[in-house]
Amino acid sequence: MKVTDVATREELKRFQEKSNLWGAYYVLFNWAFIAAIFAAVALWTHPLSILVGVVLLGGRQLAFAALYHDAGHGLLFANKTLNHYVGQLLCAYPVLSDMPRYAKGHRRHHGLAGTERDPDLPNYAAYPITRRSFRRKVMRDLTGRTGIKAVAAVWRRSKSAAFKAPWNGNFLLSQLIVNGALFGALHATGHGALYLMWPAAYLTFHMLFARLRQVAEHGAVPALYEPDPRLNTRTTYTAPWERLFVAPFNLNYHLEHHFVATVPCYRLKAFHRFLKERGLYDDVDFPRSYRDLFTRLALRPNDDGDDGDDGHGTPAEA
Repeated sequence: MKVTDVATREELKRFQEKSNLWGAYYVLFNWAFIAAIFAAVALWTHPLSILVGVVLLGGRQLAFAALYHDAGHGLLFANKTLNHYVGQLLCAYPVLSDMPRYAKGHRRHHGLAGTERDPDLPNYAAYPITRRSFRRKVMRDLTGRTGIKAVAAVWRRSKSAAFKAPWNGNFLLSQLIVNGALFGALHATGHGALYLMWPAAYLTFHMLFARLRQVAEHGAVPALYEPDPRLNTRTTYTAPWERLFVAPFNLNYHLEHHFVATVPCYRLKAFHRFLKERGLYDDVDFPRSYRDLFTRLALRPNDDGDDGDDGHGTPAEA
């Protein structure tokens, strides 16, 4: 079934409307949240506050992935220039991504989802896996092994342009400049050492949250190799605290995104309600939370050994 079977193109247009104000609000909110995390740890510098700060920063880094994902689709802002420059400079570069390269690969995922040619299959094709195997993957994330692989992948993609200018294809240098600016801002306040929380979050909790998000979207779905998005893609309802970590900016409404990829993230929740009211989801089971999902759907109880490597390509990317 297609969305156009239950809605007219005119009805869909109101969900496809892009907004510079909403885009600016989402980006500013994320940066303000990050500033508040650093400020709180600066006011009370303690191992516990640093740990909480690193966990929260991991969620904000995934939020950047959600934002440059929408900007890569041309959706975050109504203005094309804002999508490109804000999405790249303020969302992708801080988390070592390059939005045009990401967007090119992501479009292939949309075109090939539900087939064995989907380029993102390594992230979720093995699910459901055993609980013991899943715990091993989580430990690889939290000990930085997955993050080191992701950083190595960034270097492999960028080393051919290592001697070029930032505006001429050297996105690694651009990423370092943006991260240097973040360090500089913290240093100017007398708390430069707190910058270490940023790479620590990227190498650990961000990788874990990215894994949970990836598996929730397409792992252990009813029929991974069927073209109907209701069978190969999932939307997961969220508990409020989960939105801090694995579902920022409506990232959990992934089924809606695959049905109509031109709906901005700030309209996905309303779009979900609309499609549900129109009966498109009458036979669809939505997990009540990420905990519910991983308890009911994603993990097998018996251990048959490891299910392969950690299954991440570049886990920062939405």
